[in-house]
Amino acid sequence: MPSQAVFQASLIAILLTCQLLSACGSTALPALPATNAGAQAALATPDWFKTTMTDVRTGNSFAISDFSGKVVLIETMAQWCPNCLFQQGETRNLRQQLGNPKDLIVISLDVDVHEDAASLKKYTADFGYDWRFAVVPLEVARALGNLYSAEYLNPPLDPMLLIDRQGNVYQLPYGLKKTEALQKILEPYLAKQ
Repeated sequence: MPSQAVFQASLIAILLTCQLLSACGSTALPALPATNAGAQAALATPDWFKTTMTDVRTGNSFAISDFSGKVVLIETMAQWCPNCLFQQGETRNLRQQLGNPKDLIVISLDVDVHEDAASLKKYTADFGYDWRFAVVPLEVARALGNLYSAEYLNPPLDPMLLIDRQGNVYQLPYGLKKTEALQKILEPYLAKQ
């Protein structure tokens, strides 16, 4: 009988290891034709754009559809994520470098189900962020995972979406994006009126 117990323990260890490795996922984007700006090809406008969220900094409600005619940069994040903190620093630099244009809307969506609006508000105050931050509602988290990939719910991959003035959605490459790379991606969309 000890050999059966060892076999079962080994099998469980192998299954857990496989599950952990598959959860890490690939950092490659789905094969979509790239645009010349570095974003992935446009995707259809999703229903979750109409979902009301609350900016934790101001208490004001908003939906992505409220920003029609503007360029929107969306980052999924978590407060515990060091990559997110770095990416938010680059995003702050980008906004400053571009002169905080009124037609660029930046939104950080906290996708960690264990984080709440009060802690996210403190997080934004502690780091001095001045753009929209919201705890993502469950239906938006599901839509992000289903429409773009589960990797949009994995903040250390630094997933970001770009929405152009016409409402077309583009996936930005995974990974940390420096200010200059973000600027190169965004400028063509900001230049179009």
